[in-house]
Amino acid sequence: MAAEEEGRSGPDEAGTAPEPAAAVRPEPVAEPFHERRPEPRSVPELLLGRPPMARPLPSFDHEDVPAEPGPLFVDWLATALDAGVLDPQAFTLSTVDADGMPDARVLVLRDVDAAGTGWNFSAAADSPKGRQLADHPAAALTVYWPQLGRQVRVRGSVERALDLVAAAEFATRTPAARVGALVGRQSEPLGSLAEYDEAVAVARRRLETYPDAVAPGHAVYTLWAHEVEFWQGDAQRRHVRVRYTRSGPVSAPGWSRSLLWP
Repeated sequence: MAAEEEGRSGPDEAGTAPEPAAAVRPEPVAEPFHERRPEPRSVPELLLGRPPMARPLPSFDHEDVPAEPGPLFVDWLATALDAGVLDPQAFTLSTVDADGMPDARVLVLRDVDAAGTGWNFSAAADSPKGRQLADHPAAALTVYWPQLGRQVRVRGSVERALDLVAAAEFATRTPAARVGALVGRQSEPLGSLAEYDEAVAVARRRLETYPDAVAPGHAVYTLWAHEVEFWQGDAQRRHVRVRYTRSGPVSAPGWSRSLLWP
């Protein structure tokens, strides 16, 4: 009550003129959110208390698996779709350049044959990955589905398909994907986004005029698997890993299986 009493016995009661309106302090203006952001923290601080795999994960019975990796991959892919995994067809393709330096990027898996021997994807032959595969036709393919804690790893040689196959695959792509491929110049320096938008407009008009147009250098590749590993994560690091190893030729693959230490 002291403050209220002081207010009642203040200058107004004494007959003193009130303070001019111009002297009233303005309301403080709230700073934009991005200006009030705390100081950046280190990576260990950001990750502290966020252990990986700390969630319910499916089991993986390594003794109840098919003789070939293909059916198991299809089963895991279907499970990922049912679980609502975003972009379950996305995978990381790892290659090496002319100097032996590793390179990696995320692509889209197009198909896997019934045995799990041939893993198909497409790319621009004149892109960095296309040139790397031409110089060193071998690669690794990695799929990871976080919600399930599941990873699939594939290693093997890579073969480019005939242009006729690539043209047929190109026709199945969405209009946006075809326009992007027709723009080309992947990974080259770009002056501005406006320059890209102009190239997209040109490519779109070309596709409207020539619906069967195929991007020059569009290629379909097959990774012929020598090894396929299925990896099921576990919060206690009791990861279950099963590796398939191909012993026969691509035309008649034979697979052996082994359980790996986590």
